[in-house]
Amino acid sequence: MSDKSQIGLIGLAVMGQNLALNIAEHGFDISVYNRTYSKTEDCVKRAQDEKVKGRLTGHKELSDFVASLSTPRAIIFLVQAGKPVDAVIESLVPLLEKGDLIIDGGNEWFENTERRSQEVAKHGLHYMGMGVSGGEEGARHGPSLMPGGPIEAYRVVEPILKSIAAQVNSGPCVTHIGEGGAGNYVKMIHNGIEYGDMQLIAEAYDILKNLGDLTNDELAAAFSKYNKSELDSYLIEITARIFTKKEEGQYVVDTIKDQTGNKGTGKWTVQEAAENSVPTPTITTALDARYMSALLDQRKAAAKILSGPEMAKAPVDKETLITEVAHALYASKICSYAQGMNLIRAAGEHHNWNLNLGEIARIWKGGCIIRAVFLDRIKSAYEKNASLPSLLVDPDFAKEMNDRQTSLRKVVKYAIDSGIATPAFSASLAYYDAYRRERSPANLTQAQRDFFGAHTYQRIDKEGTFHTEWSKDN
Repeated sequence: MSDKSQIGLIGLAVMGQNLALNIAEHGFDISVYNRTYSKTEDCVKRAQDEKVKGRLTGHKELSDFVASLSTPRAIIFLVQAGKPVDAVIESLVPLLEKGDLIIDGGNEWFENTERRSQEVAKHGLHYMGMGVSGGEEGARHGPSLMPGGPIEAYRVVEPILKSIAAQVNSGPCVTHIGEGGAGNYVKMIHNGIEYGDMQLIAEAYDILKNLGDLTNDELAAAFSKYNKSELDSYLIEITARIFTKKEEGQYVVDTIKDQTGNKGTGKWTVQEAAENSVPTPTITTALDARYMSALLDQRKAAAKILSGPEMAKAPVDKETLITEVAHALYASKICSYAQGMNLIRAAGEHHNWNLNLGEIARIWKGGCIIRAVFLDRIKSAYEKNASLPSLLVDPDFAKEMNDRQTSLRKVVKYAIDSGIATPAFSASLAYYDAYRRERSPANLTQAQRDFFGAHTYQRIDKEGTFHTEWSKDN
């Protein structure tokens, strides 16, 4: 047996340490390094305490760490995005040899990954950006992995990645996403879809609690019921559990301040949607809702000034409301995923990444935050029709949308009548209605643009481009 490690990992915060232990647990020898050596010592001790199968060795000096790796060297790092990543690369490059591989496992802007790939290629090195989803638990026991970069570089680490990824009935939750920054891009959109999922669930909770008058125990029961249906997913599962948690006799959820954080990937998703001219209203409103939640002091003041309808109970019994909210939630979820997948497809075409949307959906089935049973359905939809313009027009999803859109309308109406904001439900419904209309009011917008800016327009009754002198008499 060689005394060299098969892979190295830099950055031993929560995610890095757990991923290193996961690799060692699967029998691979791994070297680890952290700028603060105490974290390296902690990781080595954990490996000993948890009796991982592979050899995990810690190194105090970066040069010793690099020297401990078998060639071609493969090094994963998980550090804060931006300048810290550039600093790690700058310190690593002089110590590496042609053919070695650097893998950024953080949430990084995909264009930074493409820039860095080109820079290290000048030294004969490979560079990959790899999305890692699943949080602390996923990193330790099986994440969803989204590696992008040179296919020959991926082949070097493929056996390790396939072993440590979450395992589902269709195989390990990892695939080579595409060239360049494709892996980072898909992880970014994954996080944008996650924003949409979480906001939709929050709105369902708001309606059930305030219009349905459900107690926390009843909410837990309702979401547990949802998790045995087409809504079966990790986020629904943990939501049911959240409602049961008590500390000092109080339900924890009721003690939490209603201000939501965000780390940037949701914003990047919305920015990319604008850059690619892809409508993503459910995801966009989910981001806006987080920004609105941050205005806590303003909202408290506005509540004393601004008026609206009195909050009233829904005009249906609890069980009917629970069912209608489930249907509204599922329909909105389909809309949200359709938006995210359309954005991934548009970017893939723009960057020539040759993305496989069905395979991307498949690797989200396990390990990641948005893992859900219905991802199998998305995979099947794209396998049946790789050029599917939208999930909304897949025959199976179209039938479900047609069946559930009435419940979505009812739920949005209940909320409007009681002055409860449901931006993601409402945006999903508007997206659905706009997409299914053969003719929209955009003809008036084009007329206005031509009036004030001579932007021209096209007609429905003849070919060509036209401009009208609107100020002249007929």
